[in-house]
Parts: sequence; structure tokens; C-alpha cells
Amino acid sequence: MRVVFTKGPGIGYEIAVHREIGPELAPRNGPGGHPYLPHDLVHLLVEAEAGIELGVFGQMAAGDNGLFWPADNAERTRAGRRRRSKKHTMSPRAESDMIRSEELARIAVPLWEVQRGRARALPAYVSAEDVSPVVERIVARLDDYADRWHALPVGGSLTLTWPVPTQGRQ
Repeated sequence: MRVVFTKGPGIGYEIAVHREIGPELAPRNGPGGHPYLPHDLVHLLVEAEAGIELGVFGQMAAGDNGLFWPADNAERTRAGRRRRSKKHTMSPRAESDMIRSEELARIAVPLWEVQRGRARALPAYVSAEDVSPVVERIVARLDDYADRWHALPVGGSLTLTWPVPTQGRQ
């Protein structure tokens, strides 16, 4: 699966997912939030580096639409009906992986900001016990991509392949 992040004005961006399983997905705007680390890019890197198989990107690679809609109008209508007709529930493993992705992102981004001098101190919810070898690897991975993203002109893109190769997963 290929994931393309295209820089928009300010902190906005578009994300497109090209996958082998499931319907073709329409690109969508990302939630933005950071000039160096787009939210969805953080999650892709967190999930890849931590070996999270059923986070946002692992589920999409397996055919789930996630927060995307199919590009084909007929398939989009069918997907909407399926979502309305049944509760969309995750397996306990997928739910656990999603929570783990959020937890690691919540720790890694502020740690990266402090290490890069973009913040003076860690927020109160991050403690020294939260900094594990996997968090340190995630922070290094964020550092690999932050300057690349920031240097892109509006309309420029970064393309990553899922799963992203890692030096060593936990």
C-alpha cells in the first residue's frame, strides 16, 4: 500500500491511499495541526516503527476504509449503507492497536518537539517512564521526516509504503 501526503497551505494536507485490497479510496484532507509533523504521517510512522499491525494503516491495507470513502460513487453508496445498517465494531485486537497508536503518538510528538527545541518542556501527561526504546525509535523516525515535510512547497508530496521498513520493531 502506498500513502501519499500532499502539502497544502498552512498546516493543511491531503492524504491519498493506494492499496491492493478493498475499493479504491478517494483522497481526503488531513486534520493538520503541526507544521512539521502531519497527524496522519505521525500515525503511519508510529504504527510502522512499533509494529502495530491493526492500527489505522494496517486496517486500511487489509481492506477497511477507515476514515476514507470509496472513490466510486456506487461503492460509496454501498459503504454508507453498510455503515448505517450495522454497528461498525472493531475486534479487541484492532481496538487495542488503535489505542496503542494514539498513546505512542501522544508521547512521541512532544518528546520530538523538546529534543528539536520547538518546545521547552514535556507536557505533564508525559513522564520519563513513558520514554522506552520504541518511543526513542519513533522519535528518530519523526526526525527523519519532519524536515522533509517542512521543506516541501505547497503541492509537494511525500510517498511512503506500508508497511514502512524499520530498523527493528518491538
